[in-house]
Amino acid sequence: MDIINIYDKSLYYIGGVVRDKLLGKESFDIDITYIGNAIDYCSKFGRVIRENPDFGTVRVDVDGREIDFASTRCEIYEKKGHLPTVVKIGCSLKEDVMRRDFTVNALAMNTETGEIIDYVGGQKDLKDKVLRVLHDKSFIDDPTRIIRGLKFRIRFGFELESHTKKLQDEYLANINYDMSYKRVKKELIETFNLNSQRAFELFVSEGIYKLVSPETFELPKINIENLIKKYPVENVWLCYIGLLPDLSRLDFTKQERKIIEDFQSIGDVKTDFEIYKAFDGLNLESILLYGIKTNNIKAVERYMDVLRHIKISTTGEDLKNLGIEPSIEYQKIFDKILAAKLENPDMTKEEELEIAKRMDYDN
Repeated sequence: MDIINIYDKSLYYIGGVVRDKLLGKESFDIDITYIGNAIDYCSKFGRVIRENPDFGTVRVDVDGREIDFASTRCEIYEKKGHLPTVVKIGCSLKEDVMRRDFTVNALAMNTETGEIIDYVGGQKDLKDKVLRVLHDKSFIDDPTRIIRGLKFRIRFGFELESHTKKLQDEYLANINYDMSYKRVKKELIETFNLNSQRAFELFVSEGIYKLVSPETFELPKINIENLIKKYPVENVWLCYIGLLPDLSRLDFTKQERKIIEDFQSIGDVKTDFEIYKAFDGLNLESILLYGIKTNNIKAVERYMDVLRHIKISTTGEDLKNLGIEPSIEYQKIFDKILAAKLENPDMTKEEELEIAKRMDYDN
């Protein structure tokens, strides 16, 4: 596995890149660890781009490719649920491995010899397709590992090892809500951007959603995965997580917040006119969330497949040319024309203007 053109007995591929290699899958993240201080040792491999002395990491341009090198390190969770504190840089490889989440992510492979180092039985767990934590306080230290475990289960078809499942259940029954929700959000995005109905079913049935929202939540009747495949969106994860009753712990961007608020503000819609007026101009995520929450997918499909393509041709300038002075009456006229055109999409502009004239005459 020649990911970098560096062969060194002190360097090890570690974590997901080794797991994916053994599974025969493409790896998206490449972690390379040096037994010692990576900043001191690995800076010689090329141009240093960035250093983080607190964590002993360095990014280096190696032959035109940016590579992250990490020092072996020991960490402790002084504050459970938050970022750990590094207490030693340059520890043994085994000590470094033991700070990781699951055994299948704790494998190392020497960059020179290709030798696999497995201190925790990760290779067997890969073969058995199970996720196993390295110690009993793993979820207490970092509850985001529960969501990460869900992601790996979906990506690779793994199951939680029985004792690990027991530890997860115990934590979810007594959650410490003083945790890093920035990290929670990151894991939610990565997990639900996979667009997996199975992931959401496990998220709900196992009570993992309680990490975000303590209130009782039931699985919607709609198959969200199929709906998003039919109507692709940019923020896939929001079409799942946006359904939870309490989102106050998550820090949304301005756009994400607008999607949620728009969805929550949509009232009951039945007629074509009501559907059009409620959905027009909204992000698709807001529309899908409404359909899923209310089980009113017919309204979503009606708008997406038919109504959104209908536009009136009459403009404010056209109304002025008819001698109608600009006022709040303009919106009433536009709505009247729209209602008529939704019933008759083939309506011409001349026919639209006739409606405007009649309304002006009636007034």
